[in-house]
Amino acid sequence: MSTPATDPTPQAVQSTVRPPKGGYRGTKVRRQRVRAAWLFLLPMLVALALVAGWPLLRTFYFSFTDASLSDTAGAAFIGIENYLVYEDGAWYGLLTDPVWWTSVWNTLYFSAVSVSLEVVFGVIVALLLNVEFKGRMLVRAAVLIPWAIPTIVSAKMWAWMLNDQFGIINHLLMAIGIIDSPIAWTASASYSMWAVIMVDVWKTIPFVALLVLAALQMLPKDCYEAAEVDGINPVKVFFRVTLPLITPALMVAVIFRLLDALRVFDVIYVLTSNSTSTMTMSIYARQQLVEFQDVGYGSAASTMLFLIIALAVVIYLYLGRRQLGVDQ
Repeated sequence: MSTPATDPTPQAVQSTVRPPKGGYRGTKVRRQRVRAAWLFLLPMLVALALVAGWPLLRTFYFSFTDASLSDTAGAAFIGIENYLVYEDGAWYGLLTDPVWWTSVWNTLYFSAVSVSLEVVFGVIVALLLNVEFKGRMLVRAAVLIPWAIPTIVSAKMWAWMLNDQFGIINHLLMAIGIIDSPIAWTASASYSMWAVIMVDVWKTIPFVALLVLAALQMLPKDCYEAAEVDGINPVKVFFRVTLPLITPALMVAVIFRLLDALRVFDVIYVLTSNSTSTMTMSIYARQQLVEFQDVGYGSAASTMLFLIIALAVVIYLYLGRRQLGVDQ
């Protein structure tokens, strides 16, 4: 008596269906999408190589020469002497210059404090603008004004308001009794860094708020309605629901603001010029290139600025991918 044929078990059927070799990332559709993406990116990459790549390579080259502003063509190759050199029993070069390390610390401190404050206040402003109230569109447009003003204009405006002789900030603080005498906000080593941080935060909060508000507008309403029905505290809802959902938008805002903060020049130079208490890496490089006319040494400072920014961005992106759980 013959045994009747039986249908294959689900496990057997499943074993016969295998994903393509290398996973779904190697499928034909994915390869076509990658080729199309590179095709569209190619013109931008070529333009970027011409506009930014060539000047960057020239800066790297000049950092290993003794070029001056009056004679860049006759520059001689001197190796790493602009960075570090040992002569007559002592070390010289950029890496031994205390002013350079002061500018590095000022840049990192300015970036950490300003970006942190911008994220906190940007999220608060975005949450307020996300609430429906009469005249909300007008308020949204008004909030963007500080960000729309050119940086040089806003820095000069704040320089007048922070002036110790005729500035309105000192006048208001003295009128309400907070201070007894005018304060030189941009000239004092104790207050100048906080003054430039305040100006930068005032100007760039709208940028962070705009990105966060866009993320808030896309959030699903179901979870908030369920939380309201269950009577969950709004603070807990924010930290358990809203904040995780807007984290990708916050990461984009932070990376853009971090790049701007690490290479900050204009707002600090207008407010405090070459003051050592607020000197950043960009201002230090500009001083060497323009005022001292030492292209080689200034290019070394610019190269170090580029490397520090690149390292900070790589670390931030790596930690961000770990936080979001993104696989390689």
